[in-house]
Amino acid sequence: MTDTRDARADALLNAVNAEDGQHLKVFLGAAPGVGKTYAMLAAARDMRRQGVDVVVGLVETHGRAETSALLEGMEILPTRKVRHAGRDFREFDLEAALVRRPAVILVDELAHTNLPGGRHSRRWQDIAELLDAGIEVYTALNVQHLESLNDQVRRITGVAVRETVPDAFLDRARDIVLVDLPPRELIARLRQGKVYVPETAAVALEAFFSPTNLAALRELAVETVAAHVDSDLRDHMLARGGVMPVRRRVMVAIDGAAQSDYLVRVARRIAERRGAPWSVVFVDRGRVDPERRERVDAAMRLARRLGGEEVVLRGHAIADELLAWADREGVGQIIVGRTRERPIARRLGYSLTQRLLRRAAHLELTIVATPAERARARHRLRVGNDLGSRREYGLATVATVIAMAFSFIADRFLSVANLSLVFLTAVLFVAARTRMAVAVYMALLCFVGYNFFFAPPRYTLAIANADDVLAVVLFLVAALVCSRLATRLAGQVQSLRAAQARARTLVSLGQQLATASDAAAVRLVGARALARALDVDAAMLVRDASMTLVAETAAPSPFELTPQDRAAADWCEQHGEPAGRFTDTLRAANCWMLPLGGETQASGVAALRYPAGTREPDVDRRGLAMAMVQDIGQALERARLAAELEGARVKAETEGLRNALLSSVSHDLRSPLASMIGSAGTLLSYDEKLPADERHALLQAILGEGQRLDRYIQNLLDMTRLGHGNLTLHRDWIDAGEVVASAVARMRQLFPDTRIDVTLPKETVLLHVHPALVEQALFNILENAARFSPPGEAVRVVVRREAGRLLVDVNDRGPGIPEEERAMIFDMFYSVSRGDRGGQGTGLGLAICRGMIGAHGGNVEALPQPGGGTTMRISLPLSDPPDENR
Repeated sequence: MTDTRDARADALLNAVNAEDGQHLKVFLGAAPGVGKTYAMLAAARDMRRQGVDVVVGLVETHGRAETSALLEGMEILPTRKVRHAGRDFREFDLEAALVRRPAVILVDELAHTNLPGGRHSRRWQDIAELLDAGIEVYTALNVQHLESLNDQVRRITGVAVRETVPDAFLDRARDIVLVDLPPRELIARLRQGKVYVPETAAVALEAFFSPTNLAALRELAVETVAAHVDSDLRDHMLARGGVMPVRRRVMVAIDGAAQSDYLVRVARRIAERRGAPWSVVFVDRGRVDPERRERVDAAMRLARRLGGEEVVLRGHAIADELLAWADREGVGQIIVGRTRERPIARRLGYSLTQRLLRRAAHLELTIVATPAERARARHRLRVGNDLGSRREYGLATVATVIAMAFSFIADRFLSVANLSLVFLTAVLFVAARTRMAVAVYMALLCFVGYNFFFAPPRYTLAIANADDVLAVVLFLVAALVCSRLATRLAGQVQSLRAAQARARTLVSLGQQLATASDAAAVRLVGARALARALDVDAAMLVRDASMTLVAETAAPSPFELTPQDRAAADWCEQHGEPAGRFTDTLRAANCWMLPLGGETQASGVAALRYPAGTREPDVDRRGLAMAMVQDIGQALERARLAAELEGARVKAETEGLRNALLSSVSHDLRSPLASMIGSAGTLLSYDEKLPADERHALLQAILGEGQRLDRYIQNLLDMTRLGHGNLTLHRDWIDAGEVVASAVARMRQLFPDTRIDVTLPKETVLLHVHPALVEQALFNILENAARFSPPGEAVRVVVRREAGRLLVDVNDRGPGIPEEERAMIFDMFYSVSRGDRGGQGTGLGLAICRGMIGAHGGNVEALPQPGGGTTMRISLPLSDPPDENR
C-alpha cells in the first residue's frame, strides 16, 4: 500500500512538473537525414504564427536549401565564437539565451559535445539549464545517441557512437516526435546528396546506411517512443488513482569485469521498460586490483549518467550481501552476468548463480550472457594467467628449499620420526599468505622433495609406504583449505579496514563539528577534515559582504581561485549539484566543487583541488567526499538555525525588557509625579488658607517624592551605563567604615522610623574602590531591606574581614526569599511580591548593585537567615595599601 501511495505521489509530482513551464520536445529520428531539423523548424513556425515568442538558439542546416528556407523571418540568437586547435568555431551561447528568455527556443543536435571553454561539456546539459530556467526547448536527436542503446547500435552497425545522451534526460521530455523515413527513401536522399556530400555519402552507404542497419535502427526508435508512451500512460493512471503494478527495484550486480558497462546498459533498458528504479551494486571483498577497480568506477560513472543509483557493499559472501540488500531495498529483479564457470564450484553448488537460484526464489533472476568475457576467461585459463605472481612463487620455492634443508638436518642429527610434518608446516605457512594456485604448487614441490630425498626407497619417485601417500594428500588438502581461508580472511580484513577508515573519518568529523561554535568554525573544521581525509587542498567558499565567493581554508597559504573555478562554484551553489573537475559541468576548472546546501538554503561550496594529473576518485573516495560534505552542510544548517534561534531569543528578551521598562516607567515613575503634582496643586490653590504645619508637610512630601524620582532616574542611568560597558571606575583608598556610615546616614534620612544596627571590625579596613559606586550599591541593599522589614524590627549591618575579602552582611526580618528565586532577584525588572520590586521600586536596585560590585571584582548573593528573613552579602577583594615610606 505504501509503495502504491509513493508511486501515485511521484506521478502527481510529474504531472505538476509537466505544467510548470519546464517543457522539452524532442524530435527523434532513426538516422541522420530523416528530416528532424526540418520538422522542428516547421513546428516552430506554426507556434510563431500563433503569437508564441519563438527564438532559434542554434540550428544546423548542413547546407540543405529547404531547411534553410524555414529559417527566414525567424529570430536567431548570435552564436559564441570559440577558438580551438587553431580554428574558429561557432557554439550555442547559453548566457545569451538565458538573458533573452524566450517562451520557446530551438537548440539542434542534442548529443553534441561542446568545445572547451563553455559552461558545460555537453549540449544536453545546456538544455537542462534552459529547462530549469523555465524555457521550453525544441531539440533533435538520433536514436543511436541514447546511452543505453550504445552497445546495441555498435553490434548492429559496427560503429561505436561516441556522443551519447543519458536516457534519464530523455525522461524529461513532455513530447517525443518520431521523424521517420523508409530505408529506401533515406538511401535515395543520401545518393542525391541531401544528407552528406557525395564522397561521404558513398562511404556511408557501404557502412552505416545499409538497409539492414536502417531497419534495425527504425525498430529501436519505435521501441523508444513506445516506452515513453507507456511511461506517460502509467503516470497518467497513477496520478488519477488508477491501478498499476507495484514498482519493484531492479538491481544489477557487477564484478568489475570487462562487461560491466554492458550489464549497466542492459539494466537501464529493463528498468525503463518496467518503469522501475534501478541500482548498480558492487560487492567489495577487500582485494580489488587497480584494473578491476577502474572498470568498477567506469561502470558507476555510466550508471550515474543513465540515472541509476550506485551502491558499494562490503563483505565476503557475494550472494549473502546481494540478497540482504535486495530484501532491505525492495528489489524485485536481480541481473547478473554469466561469469567463468569453475567445474568444482559448479558441481558443489557454490557458484554465484546457483546460490542466487536456490535462495532467491521470491525474486526474478536474470542471467545475461557475455560471450566476449567468457571467451577471454577461457583464454586466461588456457594460458595460465590466473597463476600467482613471481614473488609468490618465489616465496613458495624458497620455503620448500628451507623445509628440505631443515629436514636434512633433522634427519641427520635429530632423528625425527616423521619428516613429512616439516613439509606440512611449510605448506601451511605459505598457504596462509598466498593464493590457492601457489599453495598447490608448493604442495607438489614438497611432495616431490619429500618423496625423492626422504621417503624410502630414497632418490626415486616411487612410493613404498602408504603413510607417504597420506602425506601428499594432506599436503594438497592443507594447501587448498589454508589458502582458501587465508584469501577470505585477507579480503575481509582489507574490507573492514576500508570500512573502519571511512567510519573513523566520519565519526571524527562529526565530533569536531559538534564542538564547532558557529558557522565559521564549522567551515574551518570541514576544510581541515576534507584535506586530511582526501589528501587534497580543501577550502570552503562563502560569500562576503560584496556577495563575492571567498575561500576559507585551514591551511596558512592562500587558496587561489581561477575564473573557471569561480564560474564552477557559482553554478554549483546556484543549482545544488557538483561542478568543475571530474564532472561534465565547467570541467576546465582546477577544483571539484561540491554544494554545501542545507534543507532550506545554500550554505556555500566545498572546493577540492587535486594535484595535476590526478585521476578521478574511485567510488569509495567519491562517496566519502560526498558524505563528509553532506555532514558539513548539515552542521552549517544547524549553526544557521542556532544563530537564528539565539537572535530570536535575544530579540524576545529585549522586547521583554522594553515592555518591563515601559511598565516600570508608567507605574513606578508616575506615582511620585502624581504625588508631587497633587501637593503642588494644593499649595497653589490654598496657599495662605493652609496652616503652616500643613504647608510644611506638603512641601516635605514634594521634596521626598522628588528625591525618590531622582533615585529611580539615577538607577536607570546607571543600568544603562552598566549595560553598555561605559561605567568608569575612579578608584581611591577609603576606610570601609566610612562607606558604610555614609550609606547608613542616607538611609536614616529616607527611613527615619527604621532602626539600623551596624557592627564594624575593630581594625581599620582599607578598600581600593570607587567610593560613590560602592556606597550606592550598599544603599540599594539597605533600601530593599528597610522596605520589607516588619515595623519595629531592626536592619543589621555586619562588616568583617575574612580570607582576604571584605564581607558586608545586611540582615532583615522580612518574609524571606525562596531558594529557587534567590538568583533571579538580581535580574532586571524581576517582578515578585518580594525583592526590590515589591511594593514600590523599578526592579533595578539589586541588578545595579550586582553590576557595581561586579565591576570591582566582587559579588552579591542572597542567603537565608536563621529564624526568618534574608541576608544580602557583599563580598569585595582586599588589596595591600601602598607603602608611603617607599
